[in-house]
Amino acid sequence: MSAVVEAVCVSGEHAFSKESVESATVLDGLGLQGDAHAGVTVQHLFRMAKDPTTPNLRQVHLMHAELHDELRAAGHPVHAGSLGENLTTRGIALLELPTGAHLRVGSSVVLEVTGLRNPCWQIDEFSPGLLRLVLRKEADGTVVRRAGVMAVVLEGGEVRPGDAIEVELPDGPRAPLQPV
Repeated sequence: MSAVVEAVCVSGEHAFSKESVESATVLDGLGLQGDAHAGVTVQHLFRMAKDPTTPNLRQVHLMHAELHDELRAAGHPVHAGSLGENLTTRGIALLELPTGAHLRVGSSVVLEVTGLRNPCWQIDEFSPGLLRLVLRKEADGTVVRRAGVMAVVLEGGEVRPGDAIEVELPDGPRAPLQPV
């Protein structure tokens, strides 16, 4: 199966969920036009309170639709954008990508994967019990985060559902994703 964008979601407010749209303009070095998390510096409210000058490594949030399928099967009412992602993908193992992987989306957009989304307690406010399905600790103490990846915009353009996604892995040693 080819990797594709299943949904594009935006919210102009710092709300937990985002609304699906037919298309969005992705702005170089910023994120999705009209989205509250777009910007050169950090736009996440908690992180802004700590240091508003920090570079924004979370311009675009991507989540795999296969996770939505799994969570719905477990009884949680998730759909595209409900967990705050901008791009819902299908057919790509987002969590297995290395830091610095490039995603070519549609005809012109290029994103660089910066790290893992670190899910927080708000997920349980959306649907009780959901946090333990997207954040868990293995027997050896390793923390597993499954709530998608974050990226920055290298090249902008239009993005819409159905757009193909191509992965370009970085040259040399590949660093595993860490929370950003």
